[in-house]
Amino acid sequence: MSKEFEIVREFEVDASPEEVWDAITTGTGGWLWPMEYEPKEGGAAPFGGTLTAWDPPRHLTARTENVEGMPQQTFNQLEHVIEPREGGGCYVRYVHSGILVDDWDNQYDGANKHTDFYLHTLRQYLVHFTGRPATFATLDAPAASNTPDGLEVVSRGLGLEDAAQDDTVRVEVPGAGPVDAVLDYRNPYFIGLRTDEAMYRIFGRNHFGAPVGVSVHDFATDADAGKNEAVWRTWLTGLFA
Repeated sequence: MSKEFEIVREFEVDASPEEVWDAITTGTGGWLWPMEYEPKEGGAAPFGGTLTAWDPPRHLTARTENVEGMPQQTFNQLEHVIEPREGGGCYVRYVHSGILVDDWDNQYDGANKHTDFYLHTLRQYLVHFTGRPATFATLDAPAASNTPDGLEVVSRGLGLEDAAQDDTVRVEVPGAGPVDAVLDYRNPYFIGLRTDEAMYRIFGRNHFGAPVGVSVHDFATDADAGKNEAVWRTWLTGLFA
């Protein structure tokens, strides 16, 4: 049965309104996934949407009816309101609203938890990588990862069993070799690793009825999206064999 939802977050970040605006409009590959906006009110937005507010660097709203590629939603809206903070940095208010069609509780729970991880990654990008071009890659682990312990299998594979959020860890990252990384996010649903050149986001979507997911935001000048996807796919395939 169709039902409306609304997810609201407010946060501060040590970045200028212009840097936040650029991150959510032209730099999305650095923290979410690559998206394009037609820069004007009434312009085109991702997933077949329309920009109902385009006021740089203060207010962005994208509204989508009958979301492309998402049959579980019939309406989706994302709004960002950005305000400068006295002394530097800014406040951001984020509102995600819409209508979910099926499996409402599970879909809402997943969207709610993903919101915190995505917005955390946005802040990491703004503080550590803002303005740097990103090479983005994403993939799903094998279907065998869709089990209650799927994310924990990946955690053990990376040697993170005893690591806590904000620890600096030595990790054998697929394709990058042994590197020092900050475990910038960790809870039962998500893992975030940040090196000097990349952010690795691991999604425990096994908790929401799907395989574990991985996204790589690579800021190295010689980054190769196809290579990053291939090495992670090979590693995950072996891990869940």
